[in-house]
Amino acid sequence: MVRKIFVAATGQNCGKTTTSISLLQLALKKYPRVGFIKPLGPKATVFEGLAVDKDAALMAQVFGLRKQLPHMSPVVLQPDTTRRMIDGEIDPRDLERKILAAFAQLEEQCDFIIIEGAGHTGVGSVLELSNARIARLLDAPVLMVTGGGVGNVIDAVHLNLALFREQGVRVRGLVANKLVPEKREITLDYLRRAFARQSLQVLGGFNFQPVLANPTLRRIARLLNAPLEGDQSEAGRIIHHVQIGAASTQRVTELLQDSSLLLVTSTRDELLVTLANLYQMEEYRPKLVGLVIPGIIPVSKITQKILDRSHIPYLRTTRHTTSGLHNLITEDVSKITAEDTEKLALLRELAPMRFDFDAVDALCAP
Repeated sequence: MVRKIFVAATGQNCGKTTTSISLLQLALKKYPRVGFIKPLGPKATVFEGLAVDKDAALMAQVFGLRKQLPHMSPVVLQPDTTRRMIDGEIDPRDLERKILAAFAQLEEQCDFIIIEGAGHTGVGSVLELSNARIARLLDAPVLMVTGGGVGNVIDAVHLNLALFREQGVRVRGLVANKLVPEKREITLDYLRRAFARQSLQVLGGFNFQPVLANPTLRRIARLLNAPLEGDQSEAGRIIHHVQIGAASTQRVTELLQDSSLLLVTSTRDELLVTLANLYQMEEYRPKLVGLVIPGIIPVSKITQKILDRSHIPYLRTTRHTTSGLHNLITEDVSKITAEDTEKLALLRELAPMRFDFDAVDALCAP
């Protein structure tokens, strides 16, 4: 019989997808045929001619599961799905049948299947397909991913447990993720004691990793809907700091931190030229990921030539103020993509150290 685990979460941005990637990687070391399904996909994309959820496309690319792709994302939400459901144009029983049919196909092909939920437990309720309902439908044990901390985690877990209990689904494990490294063991100890009465096995996930949380230049280009100019090979570089180039040119260069994205208005010719020249120096290349240049006034012709000749990666926008850009970029939550090779490499390295796959596998027992 195929082994399966439903990966749920207490909310968005807990690390559910990185957990699923890690579990798939570890499962492949134990099982010859591993599969993935995102039964309800809230983030639609088109991949290889199919409308699928972005996470399904990601898993298909990263793990070479393209043959499974037609079954990996049976229900994909569109902008009008909620309205059509409420208007009675969509029958939730049809959606259930799609999910069951897709899962049946995967069960024939796989020994171990990761079922990834969407958002918190209640997501999909408008379609009568909450995470709890889908877990019940697929008769899958649940592993819930949450963030680090103690009190807020306990509150969030209990809130989400209520919906699973309503559906008669047992949550068997909890992954405490994004843990503060120096508090990892004490946090896990408190959580294990707090959930002892619920017979909920508490497992450690990843420590908080800035590399996993921070965006790449490619992500910022998509966020701003602006083309990346300059050295395209640097699109995957991870940004660790976002700095506003408001001080004097000398002061800005003195304050440069490693892997910084500089926000410099289009009229700061001296600073733009200086940064373009610094980018060509080996000792400054690690500090300068690239530039975002806001402002309605065009960059001067000579400055533009220097920027282009330096090949420094940059994005040009006339729709944002510098402060607005800073808020937009720093508040954005970067989701991992198949192109994020540095992040994926780190996951491959850390997963065996952070996840006890045998413990997760034991949760799948009938």
